[in-house]
Amino acid sequence: MSSMFEPPKLEQTRPEQPKSAQPRTEQPRAERICLFGGTFDPIHMAHLRIANEALKAFALSRVLFVPAGNPPHKDGTVLTPFEDRFRMVEIACAPYPCFFPSGMEAGDEISYTINTLERFRERLKPGDELFFLIGADAFDELNTWKRWRDVIRLTDFIVVSRPGKDYMIPEGARIHSLKGLDLPVSSSAVRSRLAAGEKAPEIPAEVREYIEQRGLYREEQPAALT
Repeated sequence: MSSMFEPPKLEQTRPEQPKSAQPRTEQPRAERICLFGGTFDPIHMAHLRIANEALKAFALSRVLFVPAGNPPHKDGTVLTPFEDRFRMVEIACAPYPCFFPSGMEAGDEISYTINTLERFRERLKPGDELFFLIGADAFDELNTWKRWRDVIRLTDFIVVSRPGKDYMIPEGARIHSLKGLDLPVSSSAVRSRLAAGEKAPEIPAEVREYIEQRGLYREEQPAALT
């Protein structure tokens, strides 16, 4: 049995483009696209496993990891600079053909989900389906989000359920439950181990190398990348 910290094995690959001497005029194929938001401070193997399970369970075309630039529910929390968190997501996604980093929430503006969904909706092709991957705890607080009724109108939710954990489903919300995952890993616990100089098998080796190069998660954090 493989360890939960081993890289997920993705069965899907990027589809090959049809070879033809004649230009094609047909419309691009519709996709099932999933946004996966979070601070990713740092990204770890549980994030990748959750995304992989959602990819397989719901036949997703791709998963976009969206690091929050300035999350509204993290008041007073000191985050690692966005540029570093984005780079770690970029490194973690690189081996997997269906995972992509997104800088959609970069900047000082508060990262409200409604703004992200509205901006991304403008980029969709006719027929595309949009999903939002979220943990049950965060979904249970959905009615505290900015313009939450518009949020549930703009996307389907893939809710990662914990054993024995119930959550409220707002009227009109379209949800798909992702069950059977019990991955007791938190970014805060990973940060604590990194700060203590301990091993952190929960993060990809390439991400750990970047963390060490940048001196992240020590008592004195470096300035943002320039």
